[in-house]
Order: sequence, then structure tokens, then C-alpha cells
Amino acid sequence: MEKPSRSELRKIIMTILYQKSIYEKNKINFTIDNLISSALEIDNEFVKDTVYGVITYQNEIDKLINKYLNNWTIDRLGYTDQAILRLATYELMYTDTPSVVAINEAILLSKQYSDDDVRKMINATLDKIYHDKD
Repeated sequence: MEKPSRSELRKIIMTILYQKSIYEKNKINFTIDNLISSALEIDNEFVKDTVYGVITYQNEIDKLINKYLNNWTIDRLGYTDQAILRLATYELMYTDTPSVVAINEAILLSKQYSDDDVRKMINATLDKIYHDKD
């Protein structure tokens, strides 16, 4: 089996973050490790580190996102859109992933999973976070 690309891994991360939100909302017991292992055929450090990173810094990430969502808050977005924004913001702020890569990957995911208005909102929010980060 060939190694999944970073793009494919980000899609898996988005799915795991989405599932986490659904499980929490419905008060379903789960562990993050179980969500990760059910989404992955093989162990992957990038996925683990990123999922745990997003969860660890979620309050800071959400505050930052809310600062730039015009008249909106992250909890009003769909779970998929929340996952995409949190993943990209985590990569922008806490990893050495090049900013342009983090933003482009989020846009690709949002083109697949979000409607046009939300995609534009995600793009604008990440752009503001990127420009404000330095």
C-alpha cells in the first residue's frame, strides 16, 4: 500500500475532527485514539500530532478564528467547516507547514465539502490570520 499524501491525510484529520464534534454533541463515548485508528489503516505521526494539536489548542484556535469571522462565530458553522478552519489555523500557528500550503489545503477541502459562501469565509478568515500572525 502506498503512503497517503499530506492532502489525503488532511482529509482524514478533517474527518476525525468532524466525528469528534458529532460524538460530543450526541454524548457518545469515544477516545481520540479510537477515532484516529478507525480512520487510518497504518499509524501516522502527522495525523496524530495534528489531531492532538488541534484539540490541545482548540480554545486559542477558536478565539483567533472568531476574531476574524465577520459578525459570526465558529460554533455557528457546520462541523466540517469548523474542522477545516481549525486544522488550517493550527497548521498556520503551531507548525512549520508553509502558510500558503496550509491555506491552499484548506481551500481545497472547502471546495469539496463547503458551499461557496462558507468557502469564501474560510479563505478570508485564514488570510487575515496569516497576515496578522507576524
